[in-house]
Amino acid sequence: MKNLALFMRHPECSRNCAYAMVHALSSEYQIRIFEEKELDDPDFFTNLDVIAFPGGIGDSDSYPDFFTRTRANRVAEFISSGGHYLGICMGAYWAGSRYFDILDSVDAVQYIKRPNADIKRSYGTVASVTWKNKKENMFFYDGCALIGDESKFQTVARYANGDPMAIIQGRIGIIGCHPEAEKYWYEDSWKYINKYYAGERNHRLLLNFVNELTEK
Repeated sequence: MKNLALFMRHPECSRNCAYAMVHALSSEYQIRIFEEKELDDPDFFTNLDVIAFPGGIGDSDSYPDFFTRTRANRVAEFISSGGHYLGICMGAYWAGSRYFDILDSVDAVQYIKRPNADIKRSYGTVASVTWKNKKENMFFYDGCALIGDESKFQTVARYANGDPMAIIQGRIGIIGCHPEAEKYWYEDSWKYINKYYAGERNHRLLLNFVNELTEK
């Protein structure tokens, strides 16, 4: 199994998102949870294949409270040295220019503010997406669109307005929606979205995404 380190700092990168990712990926990845202070250990990245950052309900502006420039640089150095980055929702935003700044000619921006977005405000709902040419419904909570030079990344999924929702650029894979979402997420949000829960299908999409990423 490949080794994946999964960041958790509730609520910015929440327990619910982190444990849902463990559920979706642990059949093929050895996963350990880490906190930001562990990035100060020079041996942290030894034998690590993937560093992953889940979503959460926190404000992305709190990022500097726990990721110093030195810690952020260590994440970027891990990627440039052959490691892989996985980010979902908040973790996808963090790949962008205001945070880890590891993307090339693409940035993570709020989908709800994009032209012709079919979701206009921040709340737990379902986004209609096209994942590898197949229509899917996926849990969404103020996720990002990946906007930039599409010749420089592989688009895996798009939102209803055509904006990239999930991309792979080199060894960086980021997703705006929540393919890891558990059934209770749908039940605890607006009741009308219960019918869109896709069982384990979205978990398999996420697992396949990470497998494809780690082949890079």
